[in-house]
Amino acid sequence: MTSAALTALLLGLAAARADETCLSPYMPKIMGQEDYVYVWTLGIEGVGDGSDKLVAIGANPADAAHYGKVISSVSVGGRHEAHDAGFTDDRRYLWAGGLDDSMIWVFDVAPAPAHPKLVRTIATFVKDSGGVVGPHTFFALPGRMLITGLSNSKDHGGRTALVEYDNDGKFIRTLWLPDKAPYGYDARVQPRLNRMLTSSFTGWNNYMAPIGKVMNDAQAVKRFGNTMVVWDFHARKPIQTLDVRGAPLDIRWALGPRHDYAFTTTALTSKLWLVEQQDDGSFTASAVADIANPMYIPLPADFSLSADDRFLFVGTFMDGTCRVYDVSDPHEPKLVHERKIGSQVGMVSETWDGKRVYFTSSLLSKWDKKGKDNEQFLKAYAWDEKQLTPLFAVDFLKERLGRPHTMRFGQERFYKNQIYGGEAGRPAAAP
Repeated sequence: MTSAALTALLLGLAAARADETCLSPYMPKIMGQEDYVYVWTLGIEGVGDGSDKLVAIGANPADAAHYGKVISSVSVGGRHEAHDAGFTDDRRYLWAGGLDDSMIWVFDVAPAPAHPKLVRTIATFVKDSGGVVGPHTFFALPGRMLITGLSNSKDHGGRTALVEYDNDGKFIRTLWLPDKAPYGYDARVQPRLNRMLTSSFTGWNNYMAPIGKVMNDAQAVKRFGNTMVVWDFHARKPIQTLDVRGAPLDIRWALGPRHDYAFTTTALTSKLWLVEQQDDGSFTASAVADIANPMYIPLPADFSLSADDRFLFVGTFMDGTCRVYDVSDPHEPKLVHERKIGSQVGMVSETWDGKRVYFTSSLLSKWDKKGKDNEQFLKAYAWDEKQLTPLFAVDFLKERLGRPHTMRFGQERFYKNQIYGGEAGRPAAAP
């Protein structure tokens, strides 16, 4: 094969999997302009109904009446520390969790994408799982949902597990993290390698306490994870533990010319790490960039990897800034753009076509800033591979909605072209 042909093949493979890069490869790929941004939102006492809720925001400029505006919201009743959410493998149901009391809610998006409907509540996660607390990542598997935990019911510390349910909400099994790497946070599967990576954060005692209290408590700071685990995915068995100091958070797989690799960021040491497969099949982890001065605990809470694996958008919570890296050479990331988004930045998500980037403001209810710095927003920016340019912003406090965290995208065209069996009223294929 010629060099040009090989390059074309690799680019084709990358394009074929282009999607929200943080989501599961087992999900269908939908491309082009998104119509909605679904925002899983923490309730604030005295703001609106005070409850956690799923909010739908119009995101298609062709729909001028709804562009950049709140279309609908569905409250779940009470405040549960709404945090992460993820679609099932058919992209019909959106599962969303609460980190405080471990409640899980399932929303049906397909029949009316602008108006998701709450169809199931799972209140037995802790009992089902044998004591796992704090459902975090919701990662779609074929017919199943893989959920990472952050804590446990015995001591509310960092020891935790992975939990599997089927798409109908039936518990399947619990997979406890290894004794030498007991902390959990994110999980990402690379099917073509039969490998899964998990990362680590901290337990309920820390994430439900004020950030200032945690960072000024020497013992509390010690109770953060410093490992990543490599798993044989089909066997669901841990096969390697990597030393990644400073609480590695989100994981993003990328496609390499010889071996696949992944990125993660560390919350406490503010570094970008490369996790890379070696010729013998094992993995190594190495820090490849300093994101910001860790003395100020900038806290790179989230990042998004572009669909072509070229750009990395890193949001640092404490200074409210997005730093964009060219990671074409994953061993030598280059900072190519920097933009202040707000007083704080929670989540970052690039679109399927690589042309827009969305940001939310909230991280955790007791870690968010106070007073005038307590901005709560969804902001949309255009990305032209050189700079971020504002498109629209939604003030979640002015709209009396709460603290926006996780974002997921929706598209009318996608759901109109799906066939879902079962009860009447589900979408049918477009003619």
